[in-house]
Amino acid sequence: MKFACPILLGAALLASPAAAQTGGNAIPTATISLGTATPGGGFPLYGNAFAEVMNAADGSLTIAPRNTKGSNENIPLLEKGELDLALVAGEPAYEAFAGIGRAKVRLKILTAIYSNPGMFVVRADSPYRTIHDLVGQPIAFGAKGSGLPILARYVLEGLGLKQDQDFKAIYLDRAGDGPAMVEDGRVAALWGAGIGWPGFAAVASSASGARFIAPDADEIRRIRARHAFLKPLTVPAGSYPNQSEPIASLGSWSFVLTREDLPDDVAYRLAKTLHGVEVIFCNKLAQACETTAANTVAAAPRPELIHPGVMKYFREIGVVK
Repeated sequence: MKFACPILLGAALLASPAAAQTGGNAIPTATISLGTATPGGGFPLYGNAFAEVMNAADGSLTIAPRNTKGSNENIPLLEKGELDLALVAGEPAYEAFAGIGRAKVRLKILTAIYSNPGMFVVRADSPYRTIHDLVGQPIAFGAKGSGLPILARYVLEGLGLKQDQDFKAIYLDRAGDGPAMVEDGRVAALWGAGIGWPGFAAVASSASGARFIAPDADEIRRIRARHAFLKPLTVPAGSYPNQSEPIASLGSWSFVLTREDLPDDVAYRLAKTLHGVEVIFCNKLAQACETTAANTVAAAPRPELIHPGVMKYFREIGVVK
């Protein structure tokens, strides 16, 4: 992947450490950097596909994905201007926008990417069938720095359980390490989220097969009574190998966030390009079928959190008034 190419953005070029500009009267060049997460997880899968589709749709755009430690690293990198765009899970985004445990961020939403129904996966031959069956067992809760452990914490708190006390919690250096740990028995379960998540797909495709464990209807009610921002979500049947029935769970939407000072015309152009190729993106990656303008409006905690340049485009196409 190239890390710089001509981008004709008028006066509002990307003025960040991720952007470079030639001198004199030459055409300015820039890179739009996109933070994802550790290899083997859902964010790099989505981020690479996002970049490929966007770059193909507009020959003067170059979006360069970059592996990071995940949501909890991406947020401060955006704040410092070291990333232009980054993928951020719903729970870290919620906490950052609300100022929970930190100062409120001034970052903006470029797009909602996909919903994240959270659940555990175990070997099909394991004895575990409910969340409470997993109490006391070694559980891989996702990569350090990612949003997955935060979603798990909210879900478990809603059931009166503590992630680091009631389970032998393991946090991975690489998201892709989890499936092998389930297969060889080092962990009883792997926590994850979403449709088409690589960790779930790997376990479901393994020789032992998979069983998914999600909160039941009563547990979902209890969790939402404590954490109302979590939404009931469904994993459709067939989302993973040998998954014949839909799975009801809960979670939130993940986002592509922008640095605070991303120029309005840059955000407008990115939104116009992205939503002009929704069908192509959907055909390339199943979970990208949820990346729509309408879903962004519905998923944003507040309309003012959507980048003004994106809102300009949404008004033009009639998604918002």
